[in-house]
Amino acid sequence: MISMYNPVSNKILHYSANACLIPICSLYGAAVTTVEGIGSTKSRIHPVQERIAKSHGSQCGFCTPGMVMSVYTLLQNHAEPSSKQLYEALAGNLCRCTGYRPIVEGCKIFCKTKCNLGYWVHIITHPLYVLQICRKLFTAEEFQPQEATQKLTFPPELILMATDQHKRTLVFHGERMTWISPLTLKELLELKSKFPKAPLVVGNTIVGPNMKFKDACHPIIISPSRIFDLSAVIFSKTGLTLGAACSLSFVKAILVQAVSDLPLETTQIFLALLKQLKHLGGPQIRNIASLGGNVLSRHPSSDLNPLLAAGRCVLNVASLCGTRQILLNEDFLDASENAVLLPDEVLLSVYIPYSKKGEFVSAFRQAERRENALSLVNAGMRVAFKPDSAVIADLSIFYGGIASTTVCAKKSCQLLIGRSWNKNTLEEACQIVSEELLDLDTTPEGTSEYKRTLITSFIFKFYLQTLKQLNQMNTFILFVFYVMKQDINPDQFSYDPVGCPLMHLAGIKHATGEALYCDDIHPTEKELSLVLVTSSRAHAEIVSIDTSQALSWPGVVDVITADDVPGTNEFCYITEPESLFATEKVTCVGQIVCAVVADSAARAKRAAAKVKITYKALEPIVLTIEDAIKHTSFFSPERKLEQGNVQEGFDMADHILEGEVHIGGQEHFYMETQSMLVIPKGEDKEMDIYVSAQHPTFTQELVASVLNIPSNRIMCHVKRVGGGFGGKITKTAILAAVTAVAANKTGHAVRCILDRADDMLITGGRHPFLGRYKVGFMNDGRIVALCVKYYSNAGCTADESIANALLRMDNAYKIPNLLCQGCVCKTNLPSNTAFRGFGFPQSALVTETVITDVAIKTGLPQEEVRERNMYKAFDETHYKQEIDPGNMIRCWNECMQKSCFHKRKLEAEEFNKHNYWRKKGIAIIPLKYSVGFQPMYLNQVGFENTIVFSFLIAVYLDICYSKCLRAASMPGDICSLIASRELRIPTSYIYISETSTATVPNTRPTAASIGTDINGMAVKDACETLMKRLKPVMNKNPEGTWKDWVRVWCLLPKCTVSYKTHMDWEKGEGRPYEYFVFGAACSEVEVDCLTGDHKNIRTDIVMDVGCSINPAIDIGQIEGAFVQGLGLYTMEVLKYSPEGILKAYGPNQYKIPALCDIPEQFYVSLLSSSQNTSAIYSSKAIGEPALFLGSSVFFAIKDAIAAAREERGSPRIFTLNSPATPEHIRMACMDQFTEMVSKNKPDSGNPCATPSYCYSSGYFEKDV
Repeated sequence: MISMYNPVSNKILHYSANACLIPICSLYGAAVTTVEGIGSTKSRIHPVQERIAKSHGSQCGFCTPGMVMSVYTLLQNHAEPSSKQLYEALAGNLCRCTGYRPIVEGCKIFCKTKCNLGYWVHIITHPLYVLQICRKLFTAEEFQPQEATQKLTFPPELILMATDQHKRTLVFHGERMTWISPLTLKELLELKSKFPKAPLVVGNTIVGPNMKFKDACHPIIISPSRIFDLSAVIFSKTGLTLGAACSLSFVKAILVQAVSDLPLETTQIFLALLKQLKHLGGPQIRNIASLGGNVLSRHPSSDLNPLLAAGRCVLNVASLCGTRQILLNEDFLDASENAVLLPDEVLLSVYIPYSKKGEFVSAFRQAERRENALSLVNAGMRVAFKPDSAVIADLSIFYGGIASTTVCAKKSCQLLIGRSWNKNTLEEACQIVSEELLDLDTTPEGTSEYKRTLITSFIFKFYLQTLKQLNQMNTFILFVFYVMKQDINPDQFSYDPVGCPLMHLAGIKHATGEALYCDDIHPTEKELSLVLVTSSRAHAEIVSIDTSQALSWPGVVDVITADDVPGTNEFCYITEPESLFATEKVTCVGQIVCAVVADSAARAKRAAAKVKITYKALEPIVLTIEDAIKHTSFFSPERKLEQGNVQEGFDMADHILEGEVHIGGQEHFYMETQSMLVIPKGEDKEMDIYVSAQHPTFTQELVASVLNIPSNRIMCHVKRVGGGFGGKITKTAILAAVTAVAANKTGHAVRCILDRADDMLITGGRHPFLGRYKVGFMNDGRIVALCVKYYSNAGCTADESIANALLRMDNAYKIPNLLCQGCVCKTNLPSNTAFRGFGFPQSALVTETVITDVAIKTGLPQEEVRERNMYKAFDETHYKQEIDPGNMIRCWNECMQKSCFHKRKLEAEEFNKHNYWRKKGIAIIPLKYSVGFQPMYLNQVGFENTIVFSFLIAVYLDICYSKCLRAASMPGDICSLIASRELRIPTSYIYISETSTATVPNTRPTAASIGTDINGMAVKDACETLMKRLKPVMNKNPEGTWKDWVRVWCLLPKCTVSYKTHMDWEKGEGRPYEYFVFGAACSEVEVDCLTGDHKNIRTDIVMDVGCSINPAIDIGQIEGAFVQGLGLYTMEVLKYSPEGILKAYGPNQYKIPALCDIPEQFYVSLLSSSQNTSAIYSSKAIGEPALFLGSSVFFAIKDAIAAAREERGSPRIFTLNSPATPEHIRMACMDQFTEMVSKNKPDSGNPCATPSYCYSSGYFEKDV
């Protein structure tokens, strides 16, 4: 939080901001408050920190400080905020773990209107006493109130500085630049005259990213933020003048006040601007970004410029030669010579004229995500009518996002002046505007058919809004959450925490910023930083590597290549060998070639850009699944499973359908990027590796192999992981090995922290899939035969994702005659890797698509077809494993009942009858998820040899605490709950330490959702062993305490815990999984058929978690997985250029679900009375299964599209590829506008991919 005193208003201003965008020099005179400054466990935590922690709003914890500070800043400005203000304050934050619900729920307590808080919450236990454990999720009464002593005290010396009459121009000199902050407008104009190329920086939202990502260098930067003339606000008789340095948040506040005070007819443009400002960036961006910077950037996707241009706004500029005005019109936006600022000119203010009677202004935008996302297409439109008529007197239409600049449909507007505002004019407007804008210079991403459709769709929306003279503000819908509880055994001892919703053990430390992550470890003496140099070619031979310029760069110590590897440069994790450093050729963009080591990360990064690699291009470049099929580029073996006789099934079928569906890839987007610190110990080649990893043992083994030293010299430490989802198993080990080579060669500690762009470029993600199917079925919807072939885009190396896809493809359905095959495509993309569900979310989506097509073809309700094909009783899967679907049927029936499915379906159908351009859809999806690993040995059993799983418990004499050393990424909460029950002591006696291969060797990765099953049993076994050892002591002193009994040191041997799993792929049968998890989800959406935008109205989930050890964790996992699945199926898109270069390399281009994307009503229920004898305390794995339930939103969208297509006379059976982005939704809702664009479009191959880039899964639309 940044706080500044304004001497003009005599007020202290508080605002949140992104630290990565704030130049240190701009903070002169400001008070900066970080999460550590508002409360800590050493003193006293702040109520915001307490509420987020105790409401279970923290899982990995990496995003928690940002959430805390956003709410804290809100409370500094509004002691009792409204729910809308709370929502807006959190809107700029991202979380990949929780699904946002618990964060919002905990912070609602601060709001004026108290809302339903749900059922589950926990009270912290005192560290020395056993307290009763609360059975609710959380109770508002237990939270400490806000007190005056915890209010921020603004430093009085800063007030004196702000009111000092002798203030002077500030000048700061750095290594590469000088920062100048003048006090007066005259000084500013003199500086601009002296340094005409120097940029003016207020919010740093344009210059900052260019310096970071494009290595732009500005020797002089001028900051005019202290000049009050540039922040002036003037209301005149004709309009509003806003200073160029006004922040967008300040502009928004001024416009809200103006709308409230001025006559409605004069504020048309203000209302339209407010609509755009609501979605322009997040609050942290709007708090610092300036109006002038936004206008002068002339960004092709600017949300404000089209509207300001349509509203005839004027720019007031000045130089030492005087002042002048520039009309903000198409000439300015196109940077015409007579309408641009001269190098020595400064933008003073923007004049916005009031709207007049008979004048209507509207704004439109469509983005990949509703908020905090750049527009794909936006528009500003204004129409003025002749007095007392519907005849157009003036018309302005501007678009952003469709060309290299904001464009004006000037010719079309002139042709339409004098026409009446009616249907004929609308049709003509759509046609002539579309034709006028057809031949424009396109944006770098191209102008797709979808964008051209939005051009006409926005005109139609403007026509409707103006025709009806709509002037209604959108009502704010408060999120409603509901979590059903799990029954607790009434005979359970009060000290036994198992089954109770306990707060994350590190939750408070997450919220106070005291939780240490890898990059928080203090630098060691002479520590070095490492930056990777990666391939810029997808398929090429390395001719030469020239490191001379990099080595001569200041601060550079060395450049590490394959020649510096003392051991082997190749390794093998699954089947195919991989290289640590590329040597002779590269097979993807982002492959590691070498690494630069320097005394700082900034210097290493600059030097890395100086490494010159010469390539010789190789052919072909294979990027998509279609490319791989064309060039027969596959990994071996091809997998196959078969049951029954498929041909006989097709012969008896009443109908046969064929089709295909693409499922796009997905980036892990963990909040903490890949991070590692390697410290040579200087003796016997020992090394300490501090790493954020899910599989520390593989990291240890790989580093030992690369350095050619025994594994017992490598100590791998994992304190905590800031999100992993499968992405920190193999990839982290590779990066740690590269860093270890550098540390070994230099003899110094080396730290490597990837920035987001490099992380996304190098590490790969979820596999894109193509599923081609042929299904035979009866008139009653029973499927009698199914043949499916899956293609997985593995990237440049192989893994076992296709095996999981085939084994789990049946989801909840018994298909008597089935043939499924899997091919792994070898492409020139970074190797894709494990990701939550690992093959199942892709193959199961194909299966559900088949079910949907069958339902549409037979005319039966989709839920009826699903029920008809479900496993009904004790049965066998297609790989001959026994299954009892009882709990699956229970989940389905409970979800039907709790969601009021049939009632809401009828309501949706009624809504659709009365709304042509908006459609509702509803879908209910079952879930059967098999728990375990592929390959089998990771389940600890392979080839009939048991692999031991280790867990260490040490008992100390001082205050009698037990210390547990756990598996990586396994929640310490679960360890402590199990140990608490088995040792019969409160959790406050137990301390969970880091994972370390020095104390617990031979660990297995915490993945595939089996961390609790395997490690939990190891904890239980270790505790039982300890209790057996203590039993003689306890028998001798039955009245004693834990402290009395614990007088010996205990070092436990390894315990054997394993799944007895096996799979024979030649026979196509086995028992590859230990048990099944079941669930069901019902989702309802509303689709805007004109733009493709959709709103998630409600989701109900019923989940079989067995007997939950900690319901708070399980519910958090369900919600987080669902929202991650929602991202996979509806919004997350990885784009690559034809050269194989990733185009979505950060949060600006790649959109994960935000708070605005979660369902407005979100209900989660745990199935009661569920048992599971295969896992600890009858619990079940829950981390991965619920991700697939996000597909219920996908199929609800498809249901809404089908309703629109049926009304328009289009075929109801159609292909909807995943993710169901606004583009795919809009183009599937076929209407006169899509037809118009189709007729006018230039010839192109793929209607759903823009000319200059391809999707990694090769999307296209097709009617079966």
